[in-house]
Amino acid sequence: MASSPLKTDLAVDLAWSSVRPHLLGQTLCHQLVRHWLLALQPELAPRQRCRTYSLGVTLTDDATMAGLNRTWRHGHGATDVLAFASGQEGPWLAPAPGEGLELGDIVIAWETAERQAGASDWSLRQELVWLLSHGLLHLLGWDHPDDVSLAAMMERQILLLEATGQTTPEDRAKVWSLPGEPFANHQFT
Repeated sequence: MASSPLKTDLAVDLAWSSVRPHLLGQTLCHQLVRHWLLALQPELAPRQRCRTYSLGVTLTDDATMAGLNRTWRHGHGATDVLAFASGQEGPWLAPAPGEGLELGDIVIAWETAERQAGASDWSLRQELVWLLSHGLLHLLGWDHPDDVSLAAMMERQILLLEATGQTTPEDRAKVWSLPGEPFANHQFT
């Protein structure tokens, strides 16, 4: 059986910015996002299925994140990840021939991620990858207004991380056995 063109031709145009590039490198970020977009193709709305995607990923500090959170989400203080989806005000626009589907931007606060990693007994790299997957799902329209949708989103994140070797079955068990609510130490937006 031949594979579909999307599975062989999918490309990601990643705009990358990091105040701490050694924490999560651009190459790894690009590889993960591309793999995850391939894995998510069957779940995407037809208007989201594309051969080329474009998105931005920024790793920043808490002070910058607090400013973004205040300006765009009317929140107080830094949060772990913000996702600014290009399609959140309506349907994604089909890209012109040769252009990628613009998904939006993911911003991750490395200092908040570092605190959360310590509280959750994950490495900082695992936490950053977790937040990257969370942000990508938000760009694609996933949300978690209630516990049921949060659990579904977290389960999808775990599957994405497992598919790319970024987590283990032991980590899966750890996610669901944290004291109190799973990932109560996280500041999901």
